[in-house]
Amino acid sequence: MILNPAHPQQLIELPDSLDAVNNYFYEQRWTDGLPIIPPTQERVEKMLAGMPWRKPDELIAVIPPAMGQATLTKIATNCVMAGCLPEYLPVVVAAIEAVSEPIYGLAHRQTTTHAAAPLILVNGRLVKKLHINYGTGCFGPGWRANATIGRGLRLNLVNLGGAIPGEVDFCQHAHPGKYTYCIGEYEDANPWEPLHVERGFKPEQSTVTVVNCEAPHSMTENVQTDPDEIMRTFASTMATLGSNNTYSQGTPVLVLCPEHADYIRAAGWTKRDIKNALFERARQPWGLVKNRGKSKGPKIPDCVDQNDDSSMVPVVCEADDLILLVAGGAGGKSMWCPTAGGQSLAVSKAIDTGPG
Repeated sequence: MILNPAHPQQLIELPDSLDAVNNYFYEQRWTDGLPIIPPTQERVEKMLAGMPWRKPDELIAVIPPAMGQATLTKIATNCVMAGCLPEYLPVVVAAIEAVSEPIYGLAHRQTTTHAAAPLILVNGRLVKKLHINYGTGCFGPGWRANATIGRGLRLNLVNLGGAIPGEVDFCQHAHPGKYTYCIGEYEDANPWEPLHVERGFKPEQSTVTVVNCEAPHSMTENVQTDPDEIMRTFASTMATLGSNNTYSQGTPVLVLCPEHADYIRAAGWTKRDIKNALFERARQPWGLVKNRGKSKGPKIPDCVDQNDDSSMVPVVCEADDLILLVAGGAGGKSMWCPTAGGQSLAVSKAIDTGPG
């Protein structure tokens, strides 16, 4: 017997065949198009053992636009389908709590034409404990935790929120992060405070920060080692006409590679220096911005004089809005992850690791 991923109290009798189960789930639009692990009652109970201190019928969130009741059991059912291990369940739960915060704007994110997906940034002790990749290839395939945690969130958004591609989710082109989009921060390579500490959490806590991001864009700088010149390269990539952040700012993500972080720190720069430099340099003139893209909102920063075509429009309303972390492998390439803009902002949540 297989559990219905939207209504786990309903059991479905299907032939004892992986092909039959996957064909049925695909016909019901309960998958992301990839094969799933059949959510048998036994497997769901094992998944729930990842959070034994929480009640199976506890309501975690209500997921729009279908307004599905995301109980712990329903979340666990979709995590089974995604291939998660039980110890990943608390991370997926925290991610669901994060996207359910009003400032994330999930209802619009589930139905919009914009090509973005929830990027899960994981910090703290759980990164190493769960073997979440934060180094070489962190945005790519090969790591079960990254792949299935991000997929667990996606299947919950589809099966409980009703975001069926082409029917409810009208993302015009989408991008591969809508299958899965999850990395850890390389805290050992970060010469400054890690992201979760910067955002008000204790170093010993484990957290997720979820940001609605487009696909990561590589920023190559293999020649310049001076921070000013590295910022020049970054700013040129970040402030492009056509990017939602140019027209409506938000909380975009800069993933510094360890090599760039080392050069910048060796010159005495702080995180604040990086953010201030990019706030000042990653801009386009109002005369170019005002008649294209998303120029009408939701908010043009106060620093922009809309009566002066030469006034420069930044990609964030203030320096602290830039999400900055360190991740990736060896080499001179950092990553830029634009967002939907000010309609969807980053949210951080502590991961519930249980009593004690």
